[in-house]
This record gives sequence, C-alpha cells and structure tokens, in this order.
Amino acid sequence: MITILCSGSRGDFQPYIALAQELKELGKAVRITGMIEFEGFVKSYGIDFYPIQADFKTLNVDETMLKEAQSADNPLKMLLTFNKMKKYGLSIANEFYAACEGSELVIYHPGCTIGYFAAERLGIPAILASPFPMHKTKEQTSVIQYGRIKASPLKNIISYHMLQGMLWLASNNSVRYLWKKDFGGLPKNFGKPYERHLDKSHPSVISCSNFVFKRPSDWNENIHQYGYWFVKEQTEYTPSKELEDFLNSGDKPVYVGFGSVFHKDQKETLSKLVIDALSKANKRGIICGMGKLDNLPDNIIAIDSIPHTWLFEKVSAVCHHGGAGTTSAGFAAGVPSVIIPFANDQHAWAHRAYDLGVGSKPIPIKKLTSDNLAEAINYALQDNIVENAKKLSINISTENGARECAKVIVDSLKM
Repeated sequence: MITILCSGSRGDFQPYIALAQELKELGKAVRITGMIEFEGFVKSYGIDFYPIQADFKTLNVDETMLKEAQSADNPLKMLLTFNKMKKYGLSIANEFYAACEGSELVIYHPGCTIGYFAAERLGIPAILASPFPMHKTKEQTSVIQYGRIKASPLKNIISYHMLQGMLWLASNNSVRYLWKKDFGGLPKNFGKPYERHLDKSHPSVISCSNFVFKRPSDWNENIHQYGYWFVKEQTEYTPSKELEDFLNSGDKPVYVGFGSVFHKDQKETLSKLVIDALSKANKRGIICGMGKLDNLPDNIIAIDSIPHTWLFEKVSAVCHHGGAGTTSAGFAAGVPSVIIPFANDQHAWAHRAYDLGVGSKPIPIKKLTSDNLAEAINYALQDNIVENAKKLSINISTENGARECAKVIVDSLKM
C-alpha cells in the first residue's frame, strides 16, 4: 500500500488524486489521507481514503485566522499566519502517523512533513510530492516572491529558504509533539526535509508544466517535473438545462469564480462589482461559487461548483483567484486568464500568466474595481493573447506529469 498524505482545500487534493489514479493504473494499491470532509470527494474518483477524524469545526479553528491565511498578501503576513496555524497540527499528528503504518511507501505534501519522519522511523521510503516548484535554484524566484521582487541568483535562493521555512513552520510542531510524547525525543536529523530527496529511492516529484516554469538545470537529477497532474474525471459531466441553454444562447461567456478564498460576507460587494464589470466590458458571464444571486441580467448566470475540465473549454476567458489548480486548468483549456490574486502563491501564478502573454496584468483583490476588471477582461480577449493561450494549451497537452511521476514512484520501489 502506498499512502499519500495531503492537506489544504479541495483544489489542493486534486493533483494528488491524479497521481493516485496513475499509481493505481500501474497496479499499485494506493490511498490518500486527509481531513474527513474530503472523503466523499476523493472516493468519488475510485481512490481509497484514510480519514483523519477531524475538520475545522472539531479542531475549533479560528475563522478569523482562516481568513487571514487566505488574504496574506506578503511574505511577512504569510509567515505570521503559518505560525498561528501550527498548533492545529498537534491534534491530528497521531492519526497521520497511524496512516503511514503498514505502508510500503509514503508520499507527502510539503505541508505534511510528518510523512517524511514517520517513513524514516518505519523503515520505508518517503517521497516529497509538491504542487509547485519548491526546491532551491538560482534560476527562478519561488512562488511566494515571483513577480514581487527583481530576480537575481541570490534573491532567488533566499526566496526558496523563505518558502520552505514557512511550510516547515506550519508542520514541524506536529512532528516535535508526537515524537516527544510517544518516542521520548526528536527524530534523528530533525529539520526541514525538503532538500534531502537526493537519490533514486527517495526522489521528489513536482506538479508543474515545463512550459509554465521550466525545470531548473541546477536541481538534483532526482527532482522530477514532467507537467501538471490533471485528474481524469470518472464520468462525463451533465450540466443543468439552464446552463446548457445559456451556453448555447450567445457568444462564449467569461467565467468568474474565486474558489475557497471567497467568503460569504464578500458576496454582495464582489458580485455587484463583477456584474458591473461584465456590463462595462459588454460580455456575457458565468459567476461560479457565490450561491444564488438575485436580479441577474439576462447575460449572466450563477452556478455552483462545476468541473473546470468540462466548463473552461466552453468559455472565452477565465477570471479567478489564481489558485495553482484553477490556473493550470485555465492554461490547459487554452483560454486567456484574468487573475485576481488574494494571497500566497496566487500572486506568482497571476504574474506568470501575464509574463507568458496568456493573461491580463494581475489585479490584487484589494485594488479590484469594476473599471479595472472590465479593462482586464478586454485586454485578455485581444487576438494575440487568445492565440498565445491556445499555443500554451497545445504545449501542455504534450505532457503527462501524473503518469511520468507515478512511474518514478513505482521505479523507486525497485531500488
């Protein structure tokens, strides 16, 4: 059994589901471990799930802190928020460790470093699987600083120290707590494990297209990046008649959705702004994830969650918060991006879309107005941006990151 330790939101789980699907096709028994609220979602893809019997409510996670985490728009705020979050890992450390027991190999998200130390103690291999490039390199800036600072070899290295430091800050306390409680002291070589995956039996795998961020040449040869990890949908999505009729009734609409960073207390202000912007840009629109919206004009429809792989190919542009998963889905669909970053790595994906010529200039959420959103939509729909987005999609389609990384993982067991 291969066990994958994962954390984060629904979008954070999707790449790991894709990786699990490929491992399963290669004949490996595999399961994903995470908060119990994601059990139904993961199992809907035919992947076994080991539930951590906790969620934000049972852990009494402060909702204000969650909002801070989703709006941390600079590295210092991110660092302070990650520091506050670390105490919640203590409550679930035992369960994550138990999930690793009986496994032949552990794959861990960079926010679940307990997987590395559990595997070491159990005498089995551990593989770091990251949803973004996170290993030190002189060649490009990390996703928490890209687009914010002028790149240089030294600044680039420092930016990865910052990224790894924050991820370690959020997860090391659970390791420290469990080892002292159950094993009488800290594990050997206690510290950030991210740069320790240096041989074929303990590689790292990365979900990122080389056409978006090229694999750095100064990485160790056992850090593997072959493209995004895209989920294979189990069934063909069937839209509501209302949505199907809307899609067939005019020009391709603009998709607008802000995923898990959207809070209900933003609904009135943000929905009005989006409606005004679509009107000023003279575009039809689909607003996703804001619930029922009253008195919408005929050129706009509101919908709930929907598979991006199904919808994005049917719209003219995707406007979103810049989550890594949503960004990659937009790139793969071959449509221009309008990214409104809220926090963390979202700024990097927003700047990268602009630098690649497949999207408009980023508009941080705090600076968003109906006027600049309308301008961004019109910018993104220029012929050259549309053409660049199509070319990027074609390039991304030549990669199969999940499959190639799954092969690396299976091969590591033969070492």
